[in-house]
Amino acid sequence: MISKNYNAAILLLADGTFFKGRSFGFNGTAKGEVVFNTGITGYQEVLTDPSYFGQLVTFTYPEIGNTGINEEDNESSSVSVKGVIVREFTSNPSNWRSKLSIEDWFSQNKVVGISGIDTRALVKHLREYGSMNGIITTDLNTPIIELKNKIDQASNMEGLNLVNNVSTKISYKWDHKCPVNFDQRIITRIDKPYKIVAIDFGIKKSILHRLVAHGCEVTVLPASTDITNVLSLNPEGIFFSNGPGDPSAVSHGISLAKDLISQTNIPIFGICLGHQIIGLALGGKTFKLNYGHRGLNHPCGISGRLEITSQNHGFALDPSSLDSNVVEITHMNLNDRTVAGIAMCKKPVFGVQYHPEASPGPHDADHHFNRFVSLIKKDRSSVV
Repeated sequence: MISKNYNAAILLLADGTFFKGRSFGFNGTAKGEVVFNTGITGYQEVLTDPSYFGQLVTFTYPEIGNTGINEEDNESSSVSVKGVIVREFTSNPSNWRSKLSIEDWFSQNKVVGISGIDTRALVKHLREYGSMNGIITTDLNTPIIELKNKIDQASNMEGLNLVNNVSTKISYKWDHKCPVNFDQRIITRIDKPYKIVAIDFGIKKSILHRLVAHGCEVTVLPASTDITNVLSLNPEGIFFSNGPGDPSAVSHGISLAKDLISQTNIPIFGICLGHQIIGLALGGKTFKLNYGHRGLNHPCGISGRLEITSQNHGFALDPSSLDSNVVEITHMNLNDRTVAGIAMCKKPVFGVQYHPEASPGPHDADHHFNRFVSLIKKDRSSVV
């Protein structure tokens, strides 16, 4: 048993590693895969990114909450994480856009937070032993053995399809205006927008903003959609979005990608989970990374141009499983030489493992949206 103290909380990992801390936000219990993000900015975007669905996120940056929570930076309609682990947080934000503190936001959204943790020790442990399930709780009357049993009963990320938890249930047209703080990297004005269908595996709002900024008119479809529904919209391009969970478990999305690639010549672009689904549709295999890539400074390239990228994924394509006669590896993560980009040799299909929308993160990779649009332009001109 743990002696009960005011505002106390504990973090327990699946291997029995134990941390004491202080609770903030919602009082309760949260369990999920414990991962870490190394970015020094963009915590609101991270916490609302559907790719983090159900996870317990550790921030390596020592203090979270300085800029509060605003109305523009959410990447989805709700908080995606189950719990948050930090060294320190502040209840007194200072930013002209802030509407409330991160503590109040967590309370409203039932997110369990724990602070006062030695996050460097925790991250070092995860790097050595790998991401693993864990539990955060403010219920100090529950014996450790019971908490350990709850962790053991939780599903492991391998083999887990989480897409249906975050995908839209209905199709819709993305007609939202860009937020007031939206950067002006490229905003293309054209008479006839490019008709895009986006398959929503957990799509971020900033991706939709970037597609629109590059001249696209976007219709978003559920992950459960089929090729008939996609083609009925007469798209000029198809986008496969980011999302949570094990890509190999998203069987419907893989089947859809196979059908679209084999039956059409429509340009297809995938980001993160979407990139992995394209690779799986082309006969590749994926594997779980030891502790994943979650941060804003991952260098990617293969020859010539180097990109510093924003990343958030726990799985990667196995390069040995990709047929070099069908697909080319266009980018590698230069930290660990994992696959970071692919393209079909004979069809306008490509994907990147990282996030070119850069929300948060550097803008080096934004050109991939223009790459997608260029393929559509080429297709348009050939029809004319």
